[in-house]
Amino acid sequence: MKKLQLIGATGEAYVAAYLTSQGSIILERNWRIKDGEIDLIAREGSLLLFVEVKTRTSEKFGHPLEAIDRHKAFRLQKLALTWIALHDKWGSEYRIDCAGVIMRGDLAPEIDYRRGVL
Repeated sequence: MKKLQLIGATGEAYVAAYLTSQGSIILERNWRIKDGEIDLIAREGSLLLFVEVKTRTSEKFGHPLEAIDRHKAFRLQKLALTWIALHDKWGSEYRIDCAGVIMRGDLAPEIDYRRGVL
């Protein structure tokens, strides 16, 4: 695994642990189709969560969540609806969340978790 992939996977693992600690159940990680990928899919009660995770080792190039532009947001909405259709979950309530993770050396990661951003 390349260094950037490892950083991303580590950030996703931290966010998955955070969600689990909040009572959510992780349904899928890195769900992928030809149109893109959803980092985490979870369930909070009956609510489906589709979570985009952006991880950085510093804020030198801006906050991780700044990487989610209008195009990425549209793709996340489309992917969430595709997952719902393919898993026959029509009528399910869902929410699209984003998490920015900053990992600075040996310090605990900083997680900026934002609910219902889209």
